[in-house]
Amino acid sequence: MALQLGSAALLAGCDGPLSALAPAGPAAASIATLWWTMLAGAAALFALVMVLFVLVFLRPGWGSSVPTGRWIVLGGLVLPALILPPLVTYGMIVGERLLLVPRGAALRIEVVGRQWFWTFRYPDNGGVETVGTLHLPAGRPVDIAVSSRDVIHGFWIPRLSGKIDAVPGHMNHLRIEADAPGRYDALCSEFCGLGHALMRFVVIVHRAPDFSAALARAADAPGVKR
Repeated sequence: MALQLGSAALLAGCDGPLSALAPAGPAAASIATLWWTMLAGAAALFALVMVLFVLVFLRPGWGSSVPTGRWIVLGGLVLPALILPPLVTYGMIVGERLLLVPRGAALRIEVVGRQWFWTFRYPDNGGVETVGTLHLPAGRPVDIAVSSRDVIHGFWIPRLSGKIDAVPGHMNHLRIEADAPGRYDALCSEFCGLGHALMRFVVIVHRAPDFSAALARAADAPGVKR
């Protein structure tokens, strides 16, 4: 019972508006799968170490007949070599897929971070700008071009994508896509000053056919300019 309650308490932290383990897009799903894969690999190593520990604890002298050098080679070199390289390779492949070079077929949105708010510009929709709210079409890839006007910020929509830095004088790119319409929370993931904790923004995902009209309506709202 205690184990079940403990597991329920731990898993409760895997859900919520800022949980990267509750993906709502292909990029976030890849990150979540990578996390679970890494967890499985780490759990396998931990379980093996615990088995050896229990054997030595319950049966003193167990394994003493095996030379020390062999334990070092098998446990310190061979075993990690069987588990760690595949995990690292998989992680690198997933990471490269998340940082695609922008393509002309995708919608482009330019993001600028400032202390302590975000501005979003839509060059494919007449250059409309929104402040504090990012509008996206569902089911369509979007190339986000991120920069900063002052210090380094961290652009992060946990349920849709990984993190990327907003660097002054430099443009970083991130490809994101939302599976379905909805509202998603996002934030700055890099400490950027006293107002860092308040540097959040909202992502509103619209049905793809309704996106242009929804953005046009948003252009008349406070904090939006052309």
